[in-house]
Amino acid sequence: MIGRVATFALSGKMIDAALRSQSRVAELTLQQASGEISTDFGGLGTSSRRVLELQTAIAQSKAYAESATNAGSRIEIMYSALSQMTDLLTRLQSAVTAATDAGSLNEGTLASLTTSMGEYLKEFAAQLNTQYEGRYLFAGSRTSSEPVDLSSYPNQSVPSTASYDYYKGNDEISSVRVSTEQVIRYGVTANDEAFEKALRALSIMANLPSGTSTLDGDTLDEVLTLTQEALNGVSTIQTKLSINASRLESAVSSQEAFQDQATAIESTLTDVDIAAAAAELSTRQTQLEAAYAAIAKIQSLSLADYLR
Repeated sequence: MIGRVATFALSGKMIDAALRSQSRVAELTLQQASGEISTDFGGLGTSSRRVLELQTAIAQSKAYAESATNAGSRIEIMYSALSQMTDLLTRLQSAVTAATDAGSLNEGTLASLTTSMGEYLKEFAAQLNTQYEGRYLFAGSRTSSEPVDLSSYPNQSVPSTASYDYYKGNDEISSVRVSTEQVIRYGVTANDEAFEKALRALSIMANLPSGTSTLDGDTLDEVLTLTQEALNGVSTIQTKLSINASRLESAVSSQEAFQDQATAIESTLTDVDIAAAAAELSTRQTQLEAAYAAIAKIQSLSLADYLR
């Protein structure tokens, strides 16, 4: 008892020091294994708030980038549909020119021509009803229903009259937020003037009166004029879509660059320096072994041994 009382204070201090070293050794061992300073925010101290802000900003940036990427995919589908429309209009133009060059049309040629134009008309409408991931792309904000219904569209003849009765969508142009400050509007609706003129030209040709043997000058002029204006309009729309796609790509690149920078900053706050941790762990382990040895020595002392 005398020996224990005499060494109690020193023994207590040594045990406290050993426990602190033991705790630090455990912490360093975990850091080496995980590569992180702490597995929770509590262990990050004053850096925890900054880390949380960075993680929130990175998550938001990824959401912006994903939205921009999805919009870019929709633009690609729209652009492809417009290319199909251009092909149909070019074929219409060629068919009208060929029929005109032929001078007269026999009954079989007329029937074939009107049938083909009727199919082109349906195909053009189908392109305007293009759907992607459950969204009708040319319908404005009414993306759940087809924007074009030819059953509501009157058969056209020369002189024709502009009609948008086929359109069932609205005038709202799609938009996507790509950052806290920037919103990009993109796309086009099926009631664009270029599409109306294309449908009108196709309808005229699909509804040529029976008994027609030649394409009169008025019909020729109107159909070719409408077709050319429609082609010009579709080309302009494609150019605008290309510009929108480029802006979206830039937005995605900007967000990805921000994510890389923010992630690098976060890493400096959360990742441990493995080499430094290993060196400190070695030192702490040596200190801990020395503390254990000292404690054992102190606890083995007694007054009786000293008096011998």
